[in-house]
Amino acid sequence: MILNLDKNFKPLPGEEIQFENFTFAGGEPHIKINPNFDKSVGVTITHRLNSFQDLGLLCLAVDALQRMKIKLKVLIIPYFPSARQDRVMILGEPLSVKVYADIINNFNFEKVIVFDAHSEVTAAVLNNCEVITNHSFLKEVVQEIGNDVLLVSPDGGALKKIYKVSESLGGIEVVECSKSRDVKTGNLKGFKVYSEDLHGKDCLIVDDICDGGGTFIGLATELKNKNAGKLYLAVSHGIFSKGFDDLKCFERIFTTDSFRNMESDGLTQIKLSNGLLSRY
Repeated sequence: MILNLDKNFKPLPGEEIQFENFTFAGGEPHIKINPNFDKSVGVTITHRLNSFQDLGLLCLAVDALQRMKIKLKVLIIPYFPSARQDRVMILGEPLSVKVYADIINNFNFEKVIVFDAHSEVTAAVLNNCEVITNHSFLKEVVQEIGNDVLLVSPDGGALKKIYKVSESLGGIEVVECSKSRDVKTGNLKGFKVYSEDLHGKDCLIVDDICDGGGTFIGLATELKNKNAGKLYLAVSHGIFSKGFDDLKCFERIFTTDSFRNMESDGLTQIKLSNGLLSRY
């Protein structure tokens, strides 16, 4: 049995548990789960946690199921909230990723599935965590744009993952890049591409998250300065908080529906239900 708490996000096939949810005037979420389902089998819950309100709905759903003595099997939350807040940079900040993890750990799911986690910290603080890589997603992307493309790592943090991606794609050449960030202001600067001449080859920048897009816009300029051909962007979790106007430097942008459903010119959204999570 599957409980899809976001009714616009159904990453797995299977019989669904029906429910109603709403928000009280005071701002509190509420849920009413229809008890007319086979309670002898365990339940898999899927949700997109984009806010504490979403986390609140998950907490209430878990409590309702536990009061019915339902076994909690798998929780699928493809975009793990606060995964980027995985270290304390200055005194006075929380370790946000652990705050979310501690709450979810109390649910005692047999397995928690995350898609393309930002760093190894998520799996370290989240009990029974299994991280699904972005390899299947990127195979679909490369099939769309062609194999004759360079994989671009935007910074040192992405290097370890992108070489594994390259291996999964048959050894596509990797271009390493870097940037620097002011930890107090968050401002980006010092973009570098560690290649003298890209000889007009098309480039696919690969990363896990696109928020405002500043990293990719800065890299696009430097890639063009190094004689890059067409530029493509593939991110597992597309937030795009500043829209797409400043990202028109890219021929096409690829993402999944892990964060939200969206449509825009030049954007291709590959659904996680397209086999990326099918083994669950």
